[in-house]
Amino acid sequence: MTSVDKQQPDPEPQVTSWSGWDAPSERWLLSGFPRDGRERAVLLELAARIVFPTVIVFSLYLLFAGHDRPGGGFSGGLVASQAFVLRYLAGGRMDDSARVSMRPPVLIGLGLAIAVVTGFLPLLFGGTVLESEILKFAVPVLGEIKLVTSIFLDIGVYLLIVGAVLDLLRTLGSGIEADAAAAEREGMR
Repeated sequence: MTSVDKQQPDPEPQVTSWSGWDAPSERWLLSGFPRDGRERAVLLELAARIVFPTVIVFSLYLLFAGHDRPGGGFSGGLVASQAFVLRYLAGGRMDDSARVSMRPPVLIGLGLAIAVVTGFLPLLFGGTVLESEILKFAVPVLGEIKLVTSIFLDIGVYLLIVGAVLDLLRTLGSGIEADAAAAEREGMR
């Protein structure tokens, strides 16, 4: 028996099925799968699914354009928070369907840490608190890039605002859901 005979046969090549590639990956958006057995507002769910990514991109634009134009971390964070509020109103708790679970206390802590470190970092270089610097460098395809160090403070504020609103939604939403469950139990008696 040669070494070639001892080798395992090659597995069959995987055939990609194209029949369900465009099916929604989140069950709560499919017809016939209501969340928590409650009535659904399909139009609101559809609008939330369409509007959510657009609003998140707009909030990121506000975050990065905020140094020279209207916007910044606070404005961008508030706009992003409104997207999460819309998503919460349409689909309830986000933890069930979200691919990436966001923990509000982690966002709040991370945002606060970034903002505080960015605010005090200039002291290490002989500057003052919250002093910012403008850095310019060339990138081959994009050309000259101007980076203002205060963007890191804005990123921290952005994360802090989004985390605070998500925590507020989680806190208020759990109370509403508990009240709804209690009312449902009372109705069954």
